Amino acid sequence: MKFILGKKLGMTQVFLPTGEVVPVTRVQAGPCQVTQVKDGKKENAVAVQLGFGEIKEFRMKKPQVGHLKDLDSVRWLHDFLVDSIESVGKGDVVSVDTFVKGDVVEVMGTSKGKGFAGVVKRHGFHGGPASHGHKDNLRAPGSIGAGGVQKVFKGKRMAGRMGGEQVTVKNLEIVEVYPETNELLIKGAVPGGRNGFLTIAGEGELKLAKKNQPSPAVEVPVVEAPAVEVKAEEVKPSEIK
Repeated sequence: MKFILGKKLGMTQVFLPTGEVVPVTRVQAGPCQVTQVKDGKKENAVAVQLGFGEIKEFRMKKPQVGHLKDLDSVRWLHDFLVDSIESVGKGDVVSVDTFVKGDVVEVMGTSKGKGFAGVVKRHGFHGGPASHGHKDNLRAPGSIGAGGVQKVFKGKRMAGRMGGEQVTVKNLEIVEVYPETNELLIKGAVPGGRNGFLTIAGEGELKLAKKNQPSPAVEVPVVEAPAVEVKAEEVKPSEIK
């Protein structure tokens, strides 16, 4: 399984070699740092935690600063469940080149919040008749059930807050990968608005760039120069001017 975190940039369209035009979503994906590796002993899950996004350190809470010690400050954190963590280490980097053109992925994000909405907009109710004795209940919800129970059953379709929920869209195809700009072009629409946080996952091998390790110090042998004997010449008093 391979995965990455990203940010929605917007939508556009591209032409395929066949001449067909398809709508795509531009996503800035990675680079993401591995901020934690969970082995299942303490956290009760075998997972890899990735961090993505830029944030100034003074805007972070102290627990976050301690959690990201010796790592870059990141805005978002997300855990991905994996089968094995043998080849993954803290500080490794996941970049966009872990995906290739033609991969099928699922994208998870938060849908646009639309505030308080009525039943016509929220659930697609047809509403009541507009005339013949019906004065002002065109968009009214109508009856909500029996009154004898003295309560409203859970799950009843009524007016309320709409949007702002976690949404997952599956079977989306990657149309193009641009490693130089860390961008993915994903066919179709993905949840959320511009600059919305996304998780992208698909089948395949996860490519990791290992954390840069400092090169070991090289010991240079010290060669002692041989001692040179300097003989003082005798000077006769008659030669002194």
